[in-house]
Amino acid sequence: MKTKKIILIAVAVAVVAGGGIWFFTGSPAKHKVTYASATVSKGDISNSVTATGTIEPVTEVEVGTQVSGIIDQIYVDYNSVVTKGQLIAEMDRITLQSELASQQATYDGAKAEYEYQKKNYERSKGLHDKSLISDTDYEQALYNYQKAMSAFDSSKASLAKAERNLSYATITSPIDGVVISRDVEAGQTVASGFETPTLFTIAADLTQMQVVADVDEADIGGIEEGQRASFTVDAYPNDVFSGVVTQIRLGDASSSSSTSSSTSTVVTYEVVISAPNPDLKLKPRLTANVTIYILDKKDVLSVPSRALRFTPEEPLIGKNDIVKDCEGEHKVWTREGTTFTAHPVEIGISNGVSTEIISGVAEGTKVVTEATIGAMPGENAEAEPNQGSGERSPFMPGPPGNNKKKSNK
Repeated sequence: MKTKKIILIAVAVAVVAGGGIWFFTGSPAKHKVTYASATVSKGDISNSVTATGTIEPVTEVEVGTQVSGIIDQIYVDYNSVVTKGQLIAEMDRITLQSELASQQATYDGAKAEYEYQKKNYERSKGLHDKSLISDTDYEQALYNYQKAMSAFDSSKASLAKAERNLSYATITSPIDGVVISRDVEAGQTVASGFETPTLFTIAADLTQMQVVADVDEADIGGIEEGQRASFTVDAYPNDVFSGVVTQIRLGDASSSSSTSSSTSTVVTYEVVISAPNPDLKLKPRLTANVTIYILDKKDVLSVPSRALRFTPEEPLIGKNDIVKDCEGEHKVWTREGTTFTAHPVEIGISNGVSTEIISGVAEGTKVVTEATIGAMPGENAEAEPNQGSGERSPFMPGPPGNNKKKSNK
């Protein structure tokens, strides 16, 4: 009896111990393969390049003067609307009028001398033809005539220059537009030496602006005329302005503003983008943050790009799963029950996230995008039990620490 009692107690202890171990450690783990899917649908596919640029008028003219002198009168100010030929400033005329008078006197003297020497030459020529004067006298008359004619022509050119310089004292607008810059004041002296001093800057039409953006050399290869662009300015952070690429300038825009050292040089190219400005919000010289859409298709059939990379292989499928493969460079997979079916597709553009489907599957088709061993959060996920080894596919990334999950049953 004692021996029997001891055996019963030992069995009970073993049962209790085994139950405790089962309670704390759980039953043997069963691994799941979770399949994520997506529906073939229509949407927009785009890829973009970002850059920084400056708002500028489409037509901008710097008005200067070709003569030195004192600014006598100014008739326009900042933001003044001007028309072509309108008087906008005048320079002091006294010096220029004195120069004109001096050149006029020189011209008159040269003209009189020329007319006298011309008549003298004509008389000498007639006498020489009759052999009444020597060759020396004739040649002297011819020399004086030619010299007087040269002096007369020179004085005529000097007089025309003086008249032209006097006309420069009257400064008019070369175009219809708006004065966006005034760099002089009345009474200021301007000197026209090696370069023409700028007095005013006039923009032709502020309702039609442009953005001159500096695009990095690594991105310039994807930029083409006609591409859609959008941009924002700090003055209106909630507004997004639209435009189109109108010009790609071949010159290196960084030649004057590059950050360079002995080892590196930043190279950028200017890309011009139209910027309609009907409400005059955009001001000249504003900084614009530009996005240029180098890939841009609207309302096209597409799938997530990862669907084209999925392949039903072990350990991502069970032993009883059926795989119906097909020929084709690009394919997507559908799953019905335990059957995986491949569909060859023709693809178009891709931005790395979504890929355009030209043909092969119809809109609304549900395709497998990825498989993960273990529970996988997310919508459109279906789980299939699989007694696999618990390894993840090297081609299917997933959240860390989620390779093995135990379910107590």
